[in-house]
Amino acid sequence: MWGVHTPMHIIQAKKVIKKAFRLQKEGKCFALVEVLSTCPTNWGITPAKACDWVASDMQPYYPLGIFKDPEKEEN
Repeated sequence: MWGVHTPMHIIQAKKVIKKAFRLQKEGKCFALVEVLSTCPTNWGITPAKACDWVASDMQPYYPLGIFKDPEKEEN
């Protein structure tokens, strides 16, 4: 699970998605990446408040991170 609500998280998400594609292409595993994103229009708030809301309300419920990594399990 990864977020795209800050520039730092966007950079990290790109790396995680690239790695997921690589692992699947190499046939090591099925790769799934969930991404937390904002929807300020539907939520009826400003984009800045939507980014803050993802961090304060969504992240505690949907923790970010890599939950299973076949490359780390091999070591």
